[in-house]
Amino acid sequence: MSITTMLTLMVSSMLIYSAPLIFTSIGGVFSERGGVVNVGLEGIMVMGAFSGVVFNLEFAQDLGALTPWFALLVGGLVGALFSLIHAVATIHFRADHVVSGTVLNLMAPALAVFLVKVLYNKGQTDNLTQTFGRFDFPLLANIPVIGDIFFKSTSLLGYLAIAFSFLAWFVLFKTRFGLRLRSVGEHPQAADTLGINVYKMRYLGVVISGFLGGIGGAIYAQSISVNFSVTTIVGPGFIALAAMIFGKWNPVGAMLSSLFFGLSQSLAVIGSQLPFLQGVPAVYLQIAPYLLTIVVLAAFFGKAVAPKADGINYIKSK
Repeated sequence: MSITTMLTLMVSSMLIYSAPLIFTSIGGVFSERGGVVNVGLEGIMVMGAFSGVVFNLEFAQDLGALTPWFALLVGGLVGALFSLIHAVATIHFRADHVVSGTVLNLMAPALAVFLVKVLYNKGQTDNLTQTFGRFDFPLLANIPVIGDIFFKSTSLLGYLAIAFSFLAWFVLFKTRFGLRLRSVGEHPQAADTLGINVYKMRYLGVVISGFLGGIGGAIYAQSISVNFSVTTIVGPGFIALAAMIFGKWNPVGAMLSSLFFGLSQSLAVIGSQLPFLQGVPAVYLQIAPYLLTIVVLAAFFGKAVAPKADGINYIKSK
């Protein structure tokens, strides 16, 4: 296998596995920049994956190749609605953020599998006929070597996710909305005295987080698993959470971290096709993403500085 072929396989696989992580980790950035810890990203991804697959199965014949794109929107909306549980619990009722997020992670798989059994009388859905396939960029795919590696038979969603990370950075750091969201995550009392509605901004941060997490789940289900079962989303939400921390609560940093974790996930699938990994037992490649997650959190969590009011409930009277 030539070096170009190996790089082509690695880059395309990395982008496929990174896309859901990028959207979900950036969603976590919005929530935590507003002061609400969201460890429920895994549960939100589950609901996004479930709703996206169900929509895809029901409307594939009517919408054709556009079905997966509409399913992304549906997954995002369901994720946003599901995240409202976390928002109400933490912002309105001042529940512990980690406990509330854990409840989402426990509730989502059970609820989704129950609904699958109700709808389809079995434990998993049928395989999708309309999915996100490989994409060739016009003109760019014809560039020698570079075109083969980066622009031919690749993931369009991966590049859209990378572009979105820069848009999210601009929104957070260069707009009035971003300034207000970051202010309520750093010093909500000061923001309140300036007339900023702390509760409203925190609700918006969590809902945006749910929307992007739902999109991440829908991407994962329609490009990687191509169906839904209880094992469809097992771990990506926590990996996205680690990517957010590793990226220091910055959308671009979260994107770069997601690319790193996406590459480690993809090697578990394509490792047997790469000459330098053929001798490595498959089980080691399969546990590598989760081992890297633990190592990154252990090594960098203490060094990464979260927003000052992240996880601290705000009481207006104080």
